[in-house]
Amino acid sequence: MNLDAYVPGDTPWHLISLRPQGQHDPLRRAAARFGARTVALSPWRLRLRTDAASRALLVQALDCDRIVFTSPAAVDAAARLLPLQPIPAGVAVTVGEGTARLLHRHGVTDVQAPSRMDSEGLLALPAMQRLQGKRVALVTAPGGRGMIAAQVQAMGAQLLRADVYDRVPLAISPATLARLQALPGPTVLAVSSGEALELILPQLPDMLLQRWRHAPLVTASERLAQLATVQGFVQTRVAAGPMPAQLAAAAHAALFPIPAA
Repeated sequence: MNLDAYVPGDTPWHLISLRPQGQHDPLRRAAARFGARTVALSPWRLRLRTDAASRALLVQALDCDRIVFTSPAAVDAAARLLPLQPIPAGVAVTVGEGTARLLHRHGVTDVQAPSRMDSEGLLALPAMQRLQGKRVALVTAPGGRGMIAAQVQAMGAQLLRADVYDRVPLAISPATLARLQALPGPTVLAVSSGEALELILPQLPDMLLQRWRHAPLVTASERLAQLATVQGFVQTRVAAGPMPAQLAAAAHAALFPIPAA
């Protein structure tokens, strides 16, 4: 990943972020290093659950043989409901490094996270093998990560789902649509969630949707690239991972490829 790829004078361009409301800043900072302006297009906002039923499910989840935290938001929401430590060694599992770091800050010192930061990478971890007869908890939100749940159950584990926050859909405002239609220069869409993409696309005017489908799109995984292709996108590129710097680097490379020697 070349963080020095952009130099002053490069063509101005925009990176469209589909992160949840209020969570665009990391991608915005990463994109700025490549000379991009970030347009925040949130498909949803996150709402933490604080009710007794969610707390009771989390109590059960924290007693399972494996506990899968699916995102930093899941860790944050869970920690607001209950203290997360002590969790025994070899029990806590996450999809990515950011989620693992947040668990560390909450006192969970032994966490397994894959180098390939997606559902497939998580399922390949040593802790996620030989699950027959074990109790596996997903600490998460409704929707998403269906592959993990299906594979865990297929391996003979008992699955417990503890939903600790909700994704509340947001409508695209007329002002945001007008801004998207008037953006100067090239644009790249950054996708780290299939649900986010599927929620946003039906809200776009047909002309804008067709323009996006022919513009570059970068994804956090091969699975998301395949989904984008099914949705009609013709220029998809898979980033090295889901981190903001990785997505920004892939977006810049899609527009400004380094000439072959």
